[in-house]
Amino acid sequence: MSAILALAAFIAVIVVWNLAFRRNIAESMFVGFLACTAFAGLDAPALAWQSLIEGMKSEVTYAALTFVFVSELLTRIGLIGRLIDILSSLLGRRRGGALYAATVGSGAFGAVAHNGAAIAATIGSIAIPWMKRSKTSGDTAALVISGNAGVGAVFPFSGAFFLLLAAPTVAPVLNADQMIVPMFVVAAWTVVMRLGIAYVIVRRRGVDRMDPGDVHPLAATLRAGWPSLLVLAAVALPILATAGAGAQWVVGRIGEDAADTIPVLFWLPIFMLVVGVIVGWRRLPRRTGEWWAMLGEISPKFAVVGLTMVSAFAASAALSTLGLGEQLAPLIERMQGVPTPVVVVVVGLVVLLVSGPLSTTATIAAVGSVGFLALTSAGVEPHLAYAALIVWASAEGCSPPGAAPLYVAAGIAGSDPVKIFRPVIGYYLVPSFVAGIVVALSLLWIPF
Repeated sequence: MSAILALAAFIAVIVVWNLAFRRNIAESMFVGFLACTAFAGLDAPALAWQSLIEGMKSEVTYAALTFVFVSELLTRIGLIGRLIDILSSLLGRRRGGALYAATVGSGAFGAVAHNGAAIAATIGSIAIPWMKRSKTSGDTAALVISGNAGVGAVFPFSGAFFLLLAAPTVAPVLNADQMIVPMFVVAAWTVVMRLGIAYVIVRRRGVDRMDPGDVHPLAATLRAGWPSLLVLAAVALPILATAGAGAQWVVGRIGEDAADTIPVLFWLPIFMLVVGVIVGWRRLPRRTGEWWAMLGEISPKFAVVGLTMVSAFAASAALSTLGLGEQLAPLIERMQGVPTPVVVVVVGLVVLLVSGPLSTTATIAAVGSVGFLALTSAGVEPHLAYAALIVWASAEGCSPPGAAPLYVAAGIAGSDPVKIFRPVIGYYLVPSFVAGIVVALSLLWIPF
């Protein structure tokens, strides 16, 4: 039972350290890892060292750090602003156009940035003034921005995406390459769901068309912003080269052995970075001092992400060495008689309750491993269990009272956050719960 107790200690320490002591998730994960290795007794120092080496060798750690830099750079070159302008040209003349543009814009920015508070701040600073000029109340504007803030965590390459892959119950079953395409599809479904929610809000709350002064001709916004679309297109190239018919084409040209050496997690950020630098060349720092200043601003995020990922993989390796798989086998057998829908609903409720006070990343760190085991033991396909957990955990913007994006959006809109608690639960939290159930029960098309 030592490995099971170590897993329980790992989870408990993360929650207490992050919530009670208000320390960041990276520090909480590392302390949780140390607590986990303590169950090896006198062998704890050796186990900790060996596990840390394994954590630092993971290509997922490299990918997570690289995507932090890429997302920061793409944000600074104005990618999102140009995309929002194009979206407003396409949707602004429709009733509720500002809400639709904010919803799609949150998805587009989320595919790059992934951070809920950053999505709320960036999209909110642009879209909330638009919505107000469309006869939308500040409360409604903040509601839409906070409800959409969590979508970034569902897209591949978010912190939650990488962290769940490192969970001790997930790592032996799934890898990053297997989950990239399914999670892009799931993320697209969540954006479509939010567009449906926006439609309901527009009808119920009397939202009008965007102010004509905020809507520019489509030809003008495309002329100014079409290069920014190339950055999003760059994501598709490595994926198409390593999946489906594209992978077969590559194998036919360069051979199976060569194709197997193309790590998609290595090439994706490089493609995005190269295209982003070309597109935003004029807005890049010009002097060495400016580059150092930018790196100085980004470096704290590198430290948090790096320590989080190393700690996660190290804990996974330590728990595996302690015999977690063997010790969990009897528990898995006992859960096989429970109906799958019941397990899915219970796990979803637990994840939502935990996501109330915690961020998406901290939620996955705390209950992702156990939730994945419970779902797969009940018969849920591993890739669907993985996706459902992230959909539930991504409700960080609509899980009051601890939803940081909600307070960011309310601050921009000049609204009382408490007035948004009830509607954000009804419009966004409950649908997110249902969406996770739909994903887990395979009621939507999700490729694998």
